[in-house]
Amino acid sequence: MNEHAAQHMMSQDGRSAPRVLVAIASHGTSNDRYLERVIREYRSMSLAIDIVVLSNIDKRAMAGVECIVGMPTRDPWSLPFAHKKLFVERHDQYDLFIYSEDDILITERNIRAWLDVTSFLPQDEVAGFLRVEFGEDGQRNYPDIHAHFHWDPSSVKRHGDYVLAHFTNEHAACFVLTREQLGNALHSGGFDVAPHQGKYDLACSAATDPYTQCGLKKLVPISHLEEFTVHHLTNRYVGRMGVGVDELGRQKEILLEIADGRRLPYSLLPTETRLRRASFSKDYYEPESEEMISLVPVSARSVLSLGCGSGKTEKRLQARGLHVTAIPLDPVIAAGPAGDGIEMIYTDLDSIDSNRGAYDCVLCLNLLHLAPDPRKLLRKLRSFMHEQSIAVIQMPNTMSPRGVRSYLRASLQSGRRSGYEAAGAHFASARRLTSWCVDAGLRIETMFGIPADRGDGLFGMTSRLSGFTPGFLSLGLAASIIVTASGGMPDDDEAAELAGQRHNQVAGVSGGRSGQNAHWI
Repeated sequence: MNEHAAQHMMSQDGRSAPRVLVAIASHGTSNDRYLERVIREYRSMSLAIDIVVLSNIDKRAMAGVECIVGMPTRDPWSLPFAHKKLFVERHDQYDLFIYSEDDILITERNIRAWLDVTSFLPQDEVAGFLRVEFGEDGQRNYPDIHAHFHWDPSSVKRHGDYVLAHFTNEHAACFVLTREQLGNALHSGGFDVAPHQGKYDLACSAATDPYTQCGLKKLVPISHLEEFTVHHLTNRYVGRMGVGVDELGRQKEILLEIADGRRLPYSLLPTETRLRRASFSKDYYEPESEEMISLVPVSARSVLSLGCGSGKTEKRLQARGLHVTAIPLDPVIAAGPAGDGIEMIYTDLDSIDSNRGAYDCVLCLNLLHLAPDPRKLLRKLRSFMHEQSIAVIQMPNTMSPRGVRSYLRASLQSGRRSGYEAAGAHFASARRLTSWCVDAGLRIETMFGIPADRGDGLFGMTSRLSGFTPGFLSLGLAASIIVTASGGMPDDDEAAELAGQRHNQVAGVSGGRSGQNAHWI
């Protein structure tokens, strides 16, 4: 949409207001009080709006608006896909198309800000929203910011008065498209499709298809976040998922610094897999790990964390009196731990400088399997170690039963072998992990498995029961594999001894043990 068209659509004189079609998915009756609030908001606007409720039951009397009853499939979670047929049928009748779930409060301020920024955007970029919730104390929570989802530092750009950035969680339970954008989505062949799931579940896929399947890129106007947050009325994730206003504010400041050229954009390495639901991606908000903290030697005075996210484990180690340095996943997520006094080394994997000195302990948590070349990452890690240093390496067990399912699905979805290029992750056994470590010059001291949480369905139960099975079976059923290793094998002069060590350690793992100090949980 060009600037002239946007200004025309934004006119508030009543004669040139855009015609807007709003589709709201509302299953059952549990959210009816939120639906009523949402409808009242749309009716209060000065725009020409038609509202259609999509439901499994007739809600015309309750909502006082058009209601289309019917499910795309028998699965109740497929209901959000019903808006696709509606938008296709009425594509030529409206200027603006809004889809949302029944607990998302979009205001006229949101819509007019969206129209304003859209006047600056190229055809393949769409302004998007973040959800906000409010706790009982009034504190804000941004639930879309969690787990592996993160800002892409390389995506930051200016358009007019706006600074925008791509957030890898495209789901905000709503989207807005112009007629032209919807037409491009329809032309792509990825919009008018049957209910499906992949990166997201069914309900989320319905709200993200314009971005994941239609060639459109969602950008959040971070310079105008107030206008691009929408209230998630249920406030259901407060205290469970998301970040607060302070954390988001720190991240926003770094993004604005990137936009102004005051900070270089980079990412340490790719952190999101291409597996279903992004399985085995790096969690940017990993909880502090007691297992990892307990493995840091009591004698250690300095720790380097390779792949630091929000820094919970690093802050715990700092509180113990250790000097903690981190090489963060990117400068945006580093804003939190840097503000808490963690020393930062800002660099990508290829540019890591090993001449900064050695550390008593080096951490690498849930990152190794995501590196394009795991051996290269481990060699970088070893370069920060002295003869008495200990490396603590954690890797999700990608060859667990759950991992094997992901491996097979990736193969079927990609149409080719599920190597790193197809999956965005290495599927590695304990034997292969040992091989990587030894090839990088590390001597494995211990290797053991961490079982899945008890509440993690069948996998959690099976993983816990594995404690009563032989060692090699126990490790195979673990949720993650832990290695502690020393860097005591120097360089080329001991190549023959290193080769022998590699043979012995790999053989040990294949037999169910990894040296004298191996533990199997």
